[in-house]
Amino acid sequence: MGNLSTPKSVQKLQKALHAKAKAEPGYRFYALYDKIYREDVLACAHAQCRSNAGAPGVDGQDFPQVEAYGVERWLGELALALREERYRPEPIRRVFIPKANGKLRPLGISTLRDRVCMTAAMLVLDPIFGAPGEVWRFQRVRFPHRQGAQATPPGI
Repeated sequence: MGNLSTPKSVQKLQKALHAKAKAEPGYRFYALYDKIYREDVLACAHAQCRSNAGAPGVDGQDFPQVEAYGVERWLGELALALREERYRPEPIRRVFIPKANGKLRPLGISTLRDRVCMTAAMLVLDPIFGAPGEVWRFQRVRFPHRQGAQATPPGI
């Protein structure tokens, strides 16, 4: 695969959002929706989704079909749908994959369009809520009732 580095314009947006969130922790970001349908953000999101490959969703569309249609045209139509607030996510395609013990695990597969939108939203929201490893991320939590741990703290 090619180089998947984030474009400078998207990095600049992310740095600005991160700096504002860090400087004023109580600041409310009222206008972020317009950042999601920016051409550079959608192109970066598409590149990230493309690198992950993945199966088509319920619409049956895959990356070679998008490339045959024209990536710029496809992203432009997606941006227009987002801008005009006409975008609606598609249903999830449910498949079952085998587990080691012989059972099946359900797996939901989004359409490419939905994956690109979710990735674009992540590109905009991630810098606000923190970089990887910061406190807001889900942390591994130890529950005392699991794995034979004591229910009361030691010393009580």
